Amino acid sequence: METSYLAAAAALIWLALYYLPVGGALFRLALPLPLALLLIRRGWRAGLEGVAVSLLLLTALMGPVRGPLMLFPYGLLSLWLGWCWSQQRSWWLSWGIGLVLGAVGFLVRVLALSLLLGENLWIVITRAGAGLLDRLVDLLRLPLSPDLAEVQLMALALVLFQQLVYVLALHALAYWIFPRLQAPVPAPPPQLKGLVALDPL
Repeated sequence: METSYLAAAAALIWLALYYLPVGGALFRLALPLPLALLLIRRGWRAGLEGVAVSLLLLTALMGPVRGPLMLFPYGLLSLWLGWCWSQQRSWWLSWGIGLVLGAVGFLVRVLALSLLLGENLWIVITRAGAGLLDRLVDLLRLPLSPDLAEVQLMALALVLFQQLVYVLALHALAYWIFPRLQAPVPAPPPQLKGLVALDPL
């Protein structure tokens, strides 16, 4: 029963993230947490079942392309983080691999949506990287003219930085909330304790 409730909660958050015009950042933060909580409380098998049920539900509601996109990176992140937290692994391990999973999942999602829309969405990210690089060059007054490779690297760095902050925020939320739900999360390393040293919710 808990598997079906938490899988449905994750699917509803994905629907809200896709279709509601407000609250996108909050929904993104909440999305991996129900399935990670399920894995901590009920084990690896229940976590896999929860992800499968969510994907089946979303495929039925949203179609065979948009529904399964929840797996990249949110479903994979929920499995990885849930396993690390249930095994009391170091935040450095869960955060580092989570960063890679998040970045790869983001790029897979960009590719799938580009194919679906018939338009290259990586160009939007590249433009953001070019704008940031131009601002840095202007700010530092460097006599540089960034080429395409440098712009692509800056765009990739933006994706990695976004995932770095996102996965750390997931750790902090789980650290504040999960102990109240009888699902303990390992304590942060001393270097990160100052970032998450807030009273539990």
